[in-house]
Amino acid sequence: MSLKENIHIDRLPNHIAIIMDGNGRWAKEKGEDRLFGHLHGVESVRDIVEGCAELGVKYLTLYAFSTENWDRPAYEVSGLMELLIDTIRKEVPVLNKNNIRLHMIGDSTMLPENARRELKEALDETSGNTGLNLIMALSYSSRWEIVNTVQQIAEAVKEGKLEPKDISQNTIQQYLTTSAFPDPELMIRTSGEYRISNFLLYQLAYSELYFTNTLWPDFRKENLYEAIIDFQNRERRFGKTGDQIKKGQKTANH
Repeated sequence: MSLKENIHIDRLPNHIAIIMDGNGRWAKEKGEDRLFGHLHGVESVRDIVEGCAELGVKYLTLYAFSTENWDRPAYEVSGLMELLIDTIRKEVPVLNKNNIRLHMIGDSTMLPENARRELKEALDETSGNTGLNLIMALSYSSRWEIVNTVQQIAEAVKEGKLEPKDISQNTIQQYLTTSAFPDPELMIRTSGEYRISNFLLYQLAYSELYFTNTLWPDFRKENLYEAIIDFQNRERRFGKTGDQIKKGQKTANH
């Protein structure tokens, strides 16, 4: 029996974010090159995207490549970029078939020209889709995003479009690269590491964090269902007491 049957569809997380970790270790355990792990990690991406779309999750953000990853060995970065281009090219028809819209957050100026071109075409070709929003964090880091946000707000103040006293949490949210999306309710990290690794630091303020020892190339729908069930068994209080939450739920049900 699949764990899927234990999921309450009416209480799905609206937005799931995933740090896809463990490709290199998975490959090493098999005596293979790191790129072998990244290649098999693509299969997990397909499976999890499909799983989220089937359940009716509205937003899925995948941490595909951080700004720090540019410091990896040149052959690995080059191989990852080739894999990225190849995957985007192959997956666009599948995304369209499943009504999935692709988005990207991150510093696209650091990507190779051909990767930027493929990405732009994919974004354009899927822009009319109305199902799952698949957000790829590419050449992304949260500190880069926060610096970028502060610079834009400073520029708006300098140009007289914004008064410093009027800057609020809403202002900051509007200038983030994720301004079009709700904050994640569930963040999953694979491979047994207990870090957020510069990922959506502002947006994860009230997210439920789920860590699993499963390496990313082994992470499949059943693992996703397990994480969602764990999420649904938690009480999300947002600074309130458990009694206040229960009282609010009773009021909403009447």
